[in-house]
Amino acid sequence: MKKVALKDQSFIPYGQQWIDEEDIQAVNNVLKSAFLTCGPIVDQFEVALAKKVESQFAIAVSSGTAALHLCSLVLDLKPGDKVIVPSITFLATANAVKYMGADVIFADVDTETGLMSYEHYLRAYESGGNDVKAVYYVHLNGQVSDDFVKIAKDAKQKNIFIVEDAAHAIGTKHSIDDDVVKPVGSCAISDLCIFSFHPVKTITMGEGGAITTNNEHYYEKLKTLRHHGMVRDPALFTLKELAFTHEGQPYPWYYEMSEMGFNYRATDIHCALGLSQLKKLDYFVARRQEIVRLYDDAFESLTSLLRPIPKTDLNLTAFHLYPILIDFSALKKNRYQVIQELKNLGIGTQVHYMPLPLHPFYKENYRTSNIPGAMIYYSKVLSLPLYPKMRNDDVLRVIDAVRDVIRT
Repeated sequence: MKKVALKDQSFIPYGQQWIDEEDIQAVNNVLKSAFLTCGPIVDQFEVALAKKVESQFAIAVSSGTAALHLCSLVLDLKPGDKVIVPSITFLATANAVKYMGADVIFADVDTETGLMSYEHYLRAYESGGNDVKAVYYVHLNGQVSDDFVKIAKDAKQKNIFIVEDAAHAIGTKHSIDDDVVKPVGSCAISDLCIFSFHPVKTITMGEGGAITTNNEHYYEKLKTLRHHGMVRDPALFTLKELAFTHEGQPYPWYYEMSEMGFNYRATDIHCALGLSQLKKLDYFVARRQEIVRLYDDAFESLTSLLRPIPKTDLNLTAFHLYPILIDFSALKKNRYQVIQELKNLGIGTQVHYMPLPLHPFYKENYRTSNIPGAMIYYSKVLSLPLYPKMRNDDVLRVIDAVRDVIRT
């Protein structure tokens, strides 16, 4: 590819949705229909998602955060329970544990990938012992750690639940053993898996999320919990004298709240967009992989000051983000300077993420965590633009801009 002039070029953000006429028509069809919410499109999206990720059940919800909270509810986390969460992740992963009054054990991560290794998991488990009830494992940037299967098997032996935070990883596949490859979300070695469909994710519902599982009990309970805890099935009514006529017919208006739930439903509007986007998932994943290869080829031997993060399996990963690691001290520029210089060249960037134990809430409520790997990763990481709408010329603009900033 030839070098592209930066003058008069539009700004390239770090992430952006792809919305086409098919998506718009799908949403428009719902707006013209009888159902805006609680209608048939929600069911259709759930069936399509479960089929795509090879799980038995899928539950659409209002956000990835809602999905994590519902997982905490269905696992019945309580004060005194402890949940292992990697230190490098978005706030919602740990917050969903705290919503229940349970405690977070922050695990350290690999300095190069930001992923929790088996050794990090074991150290976190040792600090929590028998109070550890679950591991919320994060597929950061869309990658599945080479240690994930090992962690899941050990957790199962210890009767610890595994929840996959796959907010970054829709479309990623990974090896279960030597001969078996499964999509993230199949729950082949986990209890529950969550997805996020925010606009910068691989597919979007505007705002939205989903949970997948192979456990029918969880599935039924999740459907109730996302809808205020309401029960409309006459077979489950407990107040017979209020629910039924003298002849035993259920009153058509009647429902019961069997337990405390939330309004975490996804609408037909959101699910129409999600269903349309899901049809393009394979293309989105393939295009993201192409862009990652272009970046990797350009940056692999550019300079010792900058390198791409190591890849666990390039061909199986649906990359949500493209992080690079920069030695800012050797560069003699801080991260703010680099971000501003790239911004002046029309390139947007972001940092994913500040270690959770550094946030004021967790810093004030937990003793200092021993997370040297997370601190090293955070000190170097910077996410470059990555989304399917990028043209090869856009990718080259980013590469040229990074080269200019690194060399000046």
